[in-house]
Amino acid sequence: MAEEDDAASTIRPDLPAGRVKRIMKLDRDINKVNSEALLLVTCSTQLFLEFLAERSAQVAAEKKRKTVKLDQMRIAVKRHRPTSDFLLDSLPAPAQSVDGQSAEKVRSRPGAEKPAPAGTRRIDDFFGKPVSEVS
Repeated sequence: MAEEDDAASTIRPDLPAGRVKRIMKLDRDINKVNSEALLLVTCSTQLFLEFLAERSAQVAAEKKRKTVKLDQMRIAVKRHRPTSDFLLDSLPAPAQSVDGQSAEKVRSRPGAEKPAPAGTRRIDDFFGKPVSEVS
């Protein structure tokens, strides 16, 4: 029993638990978040992000690139079937070149992609500074 307590106390995820809890509470079905569930979701999220970063870095290295870009991440997601089933639709569409310009130089307006489904918010709206409403 003491071994389990020592093992549980040494697990420290790098992601901030408070922010993960706020993201979890965005779901209207979730009212309260248990500390054990929060720890599991935080650790799972961290492992998933590490996995995605490693796979994306492998793709970038195969293409002899030092910087991971959206295209390499998209390829890494496509190669891993369980990830591509739910994540591929969430990634932004690849940028199209316009008038011979490279895809990196073409910038679109934020939120100019497709609108979010009803009842949802964009994740960058969640992390952005609150806009004070003028009455």
